[in-house]
Amino acid sequence: MTADVWMTGLGMLAALAPVGLFVLVGGTALLGRQLQERTLSRAALWTNSIGLTAALCVLGLMLISGSRNVPIEFGNIVEIRDLHFHFHLKFVFDRLSVPFVIMTYLLCGTIGAFASRYLHRESGFGRFFLCYAVFLLGMIVSTLAGTIETLFAGWELVGLSSALLVAFFHDRPAPVRNGLRVWTVYRFADAAFLMAAIALHHVTGEGDFAGMMGHGSWPVGTAALTTLQIWWVGPLLLIAAAGKSALIPFSGWLPRAMEGPTPSSAVFYGALSVHLGAFLLLRVSPILDASFGLSFLVTLLGLATAAFAALTSRVQTDIKSTLAFASLSQVGVIVAEIGCGFRYLALVHIVGHACLRTLQLLRAPSMLRDHAALENALGSRVTQHQGWWDVLLPEPWKERLYRLALERGFLDVALDEYVAQPILSVFRCCDRWERAWTDFLAGDRMLESDRVPVAPEVVEELQ
Repeated sequence: MTADVWMTGLGMLAALAPVGLFVLVGGTALLGRQLQERTLSRAALWTNSIGLTAALCVLGLMLISGSRNVPIEFGNIVEIRDLHFHFHLKFVFDRLSVPFVIMTYLLCGTIGAFASRYLHRESGFGRFFLCYAVFLLGMIVSTLAGTIETLFAGWELVGLSSALLVAFFHDRPAPVRNGLRVWTVYRFADAAFLMAAIALHHVTGEGDFAGMMGHGSWPVGTAALTTLQIWWVGPLLLIAAAGKSALIPFSGWLPRAMEGPTPSSAVFYGALSVHLGAFLLLRVSPILDASFGLSFLVTLLGLATAAFAALTSRVQTDIKSTLAFASLSQVGVIVAEIGCGFRYLALVHIVGHACLRTLQLLRAPSMLRDHAALENALGSRVTQHQGWWDVLLPEPWKERLYRLALERGFLDVALDEYVAQPILSVFRCCDRWERAWTDFLAGDRMLESDRVPVAPEVVEELQ
């Protein structure tokens, strides 16, 4: 057997390993059977071990053979000839996807082992591992995607599992509200991603990254798009990345996501999911290379997010929110590196930051206990030294910056007032018009109890 055959077989094993875990956990849940905690833990361990081993073997064979691009074709899953659209399932092992796949299996395996003890005897133990299986499958599909529709499918699985785990403790209202908030922001970003995918299909006739971004292994492709097409597609992809990675102005959902269990906070919003927007920008980096203006916009957004997150993290009153904004500050720097063209630097930064932040979030509960024990031993609080900005900044500026950071940049208020409320007003107006129109058509045949009050000016206008 040749090296190509071995790489294809091992690549399929690495890509499809999470499917087995999802079928096992999801199938037993549909049948109404509850697996034991030990069974779920071992299934997660074996899935990550098999996937990680296969990915490492693919990496070794790629290094030995000198191959930099290993495509795995599954063909068209959906084909609509009248609309000239097809859903092409394709996985690619290259210099971008292989490090992400190895990192995903390594960190998800660590989280699975931690969660099996952290959530021991928790009533939602099986529900957590079901969402965990969906997330693992979504991350592997996203990182190995060779077409934009495959990436979108994995993107949706990651978003769904993330929102469900934010609302994991659904017996309290706060997690449910925050889960809906996360889901709403994801919907907005996913709509932009979907429009970008459709636009790319329209202008190029396919969703294959090799065709859109230029033939050649990542990152040396040349975008097969004109300047006008780049300015149509690029901002949509940037909005999608900003929503998934909590960049400005979508940063408000990240601290809300910390309502979920600590294992999900670590792997989703500290390590993997929060970097998925940066991964998208890396995957479409030939588009950024072809447009200086778009690259400048990406760099500016990354630097603004990093500055905002660094300022906001210093005034948080709980450790998970502090780590969330600290993670966001690094994500902002990573996005700025991508905008400046430092692709490999950004990739190394993502891998290092994801591993560090995962360990920090897992260590956070015991670190709080150790800190309390230290203060009890000292008999007083541990003092903190002032930074250079505390000495140089005048007092009025300190107060303004403190208020800005404490209110998290007023981003949630701005989105509610200038985005959510106008959209709701439009929908309410459409609902009133629809009810008035149906009442007008029904006339006197409607029962009095079924009538809905309608504004007189609306009825007069319809008549």
